[in-house]
Amino acid sequence: MCDTCKKKFYITTPIYYPSAKLHIGHTYCTVAADAMARYKRLQGCDVMFLTGTDEHGQKIEEKAKAAGVTPQQFVDNIVTGEKGVLDLWKLMNISNDRFIRTTDDYHVAAIQKIFRKMYENGDIYKGSYKGKYCTPCESFWTESQLKDGKCPDCGGEVHDAQEEAYFFRLSKYAGRVRKLLTETDFLEPKSRVNEMVNNFIDPGLEDLCVSRTSFTWGVPVDFDPGHVVYVWIDALFNYMTALGFENDKYDDLSKFWPADVHFVGKEIVRFHSIIWPAMLMSLDLPLPKKVYGHGWLVMDGGKMSKSKGNVVDPYVLAEMFGVDALRFFLLRTFPFGSDGNFSNELLINTINIDLANDLGNLVSRTTAMVEKYFGGTLPAERAAGEFDESLISLVSGLRDRVEAQMEKFQFQNALEEIFKCIQRANKYIDETMPWALAKDEANKARLATVMYNLLETIRICATLLLPFIPASCEKIFAQIGAGADVQTWDTANVWGKLSQTVTVHKGDAIFPRVDAEKALAKLEELHQEQLKSLLPALEVEPYLTEKVDFDTFCKSDLRAVKVKACEPVKKSDKLLKFTLDDGTGTDRQILSGIHKFYEPDELLGKTLVAIVNLPPRKMMGLESCGMLLSAVHTEKGEEKLHLVMVDDSIPAGAKLC
Repeated sequence: MCDTCKKKFYITTPIYYPSAKLHIGHTYCTVAADAMARYKRLQGCDVMFLTGTDEHGQKIEEKAKAAGVTPQQFVDNIVTGEKGVLDLWKLMNISNDRFIRTTDDYHVAAIQKIFRKMYENGDIYKGSYKGKYCTPCESFWTESQLKDGKCPDCGGEVHDAQEEAYFFRLSKYAGRVRKLLTETDFLEPKSRVNEMVNNFIDPGLEDLCVSRTSFTWGVPVDFDPGHVVYVWIDALFNYMTALGFENDKYDDLSKFWPADVHFVGKEIVRFHSIIWPAMLMSLDLPLPKKVYGHGWLVMDGGKMSKSKGNVVDPYVLAEMFGVDALRFFLLRTFPFGSDGNFSNELLINTINIDLANDLGNLVSRTTAMVEKYFGGTLPAERAAGEFDESLISLVSGLRDRVEAQMEKFQFQNALEEIFKCIQRANKYIDETMPWALAKDEANKARLATVMYNLLETIRICATLLLPFIPASCEKIFAQIGAGADVQTWDTANVWGKLSQTVTVHKGDAIFPRVDAEKALAKLEELHQEQLKSLLPALEVEPYLTEKVDFDTFCKSDLRAVKVKACEPVKKSDKLLKFTLDDGTGTDRQILSGIHKFYEPDELLGKTLVAIVNLPPRKMMGLESCGMLLSAVHTEKGEEKLHLVMVDDSIPAGAKLC
């Protein structure tokens, strides 16, 4: 295919907020986009793969101030510093063609021109904003959009905000955007469409705040000093400014725009599927062909978060298991459109089963047998036999099956198709029993055929695995003697391209089996260290200096009690009334001021600890016979309380000592 005839393919990831602690979740979208870009290059496409960082906004300004540096110094350190974003992409073998920073001069100048154009065409107007604001998400919300009074995206606290601002007439484009979402395949998976239409468009799209005056770290509005361009105009137009839109830094816009696909996390689907197309409509610009909103990597059902202590360090995992094993796990294990529950056990099992047992073992066994039985080079004589056709037929159609899944961004299914062939090849070894054939010189041609069929299966599978585990595939090709001319998309669909007299070079195991017990112990040790690093953020009550003698302490009767009923106390915001089984056969009533921290229903059936020999006291006209034990601390200025709960197997009334 000549250069002028190449099909163009433009893929982007969202530009990432520069987080001080990068975790495996940050790599998920970019690894998927990298696999897609490599797949398209394998097909012969002229690919532009863009990633970058979103570096403006109030939260950056606040974090920089807290760190005692300028905002630019803060983002420079995270993007280009040691173990920053660029280092992480290098570690994960990301093959992006371009990297944009929203602080790049050419982007800043372009955003000013874009803002002015939208203002001059009447789609941006000046007004005043009053409402709720979430600083981490940099999002404004109405009261009706809040979830339990908190940000519906991150679940964090919001605060009242009021300031002069410019607004984009988002409401003007509600009908066109709704039609785009409901009548085309612009947004996938389809489950995201219902969410956008039902939650945001149909209740009524409000005009969007697109400038701020309460902070200065942003692109200045050049015709109105004091205003900076709010994040979503600044961030979203990177997909075009990185190609040369409204700047002379690049000149690829006519070649690559509109984008073929934006890969984005589900938390920013709203911005990419509603706000982004509306802004492009405002400027009469072509829309991207598709937005694909993937799920999150979660742990125990919750999104990874430094504050929760469940951050998984990609540097640690890559060092322990290898970069390709990590890349493979992310795309093999979870459907791309859904959330995936990460665990170290699942990672290790995937490596051991798919990579070590299936793929690695196939390559190792095959090359070892070719060396053992033929000195490393296959003879030209061939003899077909039973089981050949079923293997050849399955592998010959593999490329088309992989292509069908990749075009739908179903990485997991594409890998499943490849591993069906790998598993079939391992079964083929058991069926043909090369070790038995090798005992008789008369079977030499048949044995050579079996070995060739295995090597050719490995070649085709490795070619189609190149987008996923590129470094490991290069090692596989070297071991099976496959040159660059047979590592192509065209040759992946043709059986018999490997030389009939190929020479193999058996090497080290490509995917060594992981000792699960040792690896899990090491990871748990590292996790505990991570949790300890969070402790300085906790403020605990000062220790009492007054000593209590042992006999006095022993007078406190601590018992296990089981919650039979729990309800709020009328006319009290704090008190909950507990009906407790204390093992005596008579219910015990205790009142506790913990309603701020617990809802009654979540405590039913729990086994708690109570001091039962305190004298009764009246609270809100009700008698409280004892006190429930709890732990209290302050975290980031907010009081936290946790009831002391014990194993439910402990019977009611059991004495604690």
